[in-house]
Amino acid sequence: MVPKVFFFSDLDETFRQSLKLGDNSKMMVMRKGKIRLQVGGMTQVITEVYFAPELKNNLLSVGQLQEKGLTILIRNGMCNIYHPMRGFIMQSRMSANRMFVVLASVMPQTTTCFQIVTKNNLYLWNC
Repeated sequence: MVPKVFFFSDLDETFRQSLKLGDNSKMMVMRKGKIRLQVGGMTQVITEVYFAPELKNNLLSVGQLQEKGLTILIRNGMCNIYHPMRGFIMQSRMSANRMFVVLASVMPQTTTCFQIVTKNNLYLWNC
């Protein structure tokens, strides 16, 4: 669950669902879409991410990651997440409050393309 500005353009504005938190409280999910994150130098796209405006922190659901076919291995205070085709995708150390924090940068919604042109003066001189 992340702020609305981080979603791709295919954000489902009509999606509504009630979300139950760990303390049995409920809040509304107002949208659903996908985001692009940079984690450990690798770009990851996470689909079906919920937008819950009342939520103060971003959360990744272990259950939802498992439903997407990812493998979650928690051992010795570390959480490693693996994709069946791409292999290892991210790692997190358990914090003091028993949460696994993933440090990630949200990638911009639009991509930028650059063209590189090199000039080979030696080739030009030989011509």
